[in-house]
Amino acid sequence: MRKIIVVLFITLDGVIQAPGGPEEDTTEGFKYGGWVGPYMDEFSGKVMRQQMSLERSELLLGRKTYEIFAGYWPHHSVDWPGINEVKKYVASHDSSLKLDWENSVLLSGNVAEKVKKLKSDGGPNLHVWGSCNLIQTLLKHDLVDELWLKIFPITLGPGKRLFAEGTIPATLKLIDSTITPLGVIVANYKRSGEVKTMSLGA
Repeated sequence: MRKIIVVLFITLDGVIQAPGGPEEDTTEGFKYGGWVGPYMDEFSGKVMRQQMSLERSELLLGRKTYEIFAGYWPHHSVDWPGINEVKKYVASHDSSLKLDWENSVLLSGNVAEKVKKLKSDGGPNLHVWGSCNLIQTLLKHDLVDELWLKIFPITLGPGKRLFAEGTIPATLKLIDSTITPLGVIVANYKRSGEVKTMSLGA
C-alpha cells in the first residue's frame, strides 16, 4: 500500500495559507501571502530540493493548488525535474473540470473513497502540497501517513490552518528533524497510533 505524505509550510500558530506569494490565496481577506520568503536560505533550498524529488512518488492536489501549479510549473520545470511527466491526481467536486496539464487525472465525487482506492493500488507514494481543503478531508478519514512540516518562527492570526475541521484524535511519531540557520524547524512525522491518556504522577 502506498503512503500519503503531506508536505507543508506552517506558522507557529498553525496557518498554512498562501506561503508562496501575496496573490496565492487571499480568501477571507488574508493579507500575509508570501510569508515564507524572508526565511528561505541555501539550507532551506537544499531541504526543498530533497522533498521535491519525484522519484517513486506522484502528486495528489486540491483544485486550487493544482491551478496554481498548472499556471507556473509547466514553464519552470527546470526547477522541478519531472514535474510535467509525473502523474498528478486532482481532487475536485466539479466533475467537468478541465485538466490541461499533461498526466493529470481528475478525482471527483466521493474523494475520500477514491483516495482510499489509490492508496491500496500499490503505486508510488502520493505527495500532497498545499491543498488546504483536501487535507481536511484526508485527516478526517485518517488517510495521512506522514506530515513533512517546515515550521516557521512567525504567527499570523487569521488564516487557513492545518489542523482545522478535519482533525481527528491521533498520535504521531517524529522520524526526522533539523533546524535551518534562520530558525525554521523541519520536522517529519508519521502516523503512529491512537491517543492514550493517563494521570500525571499516577
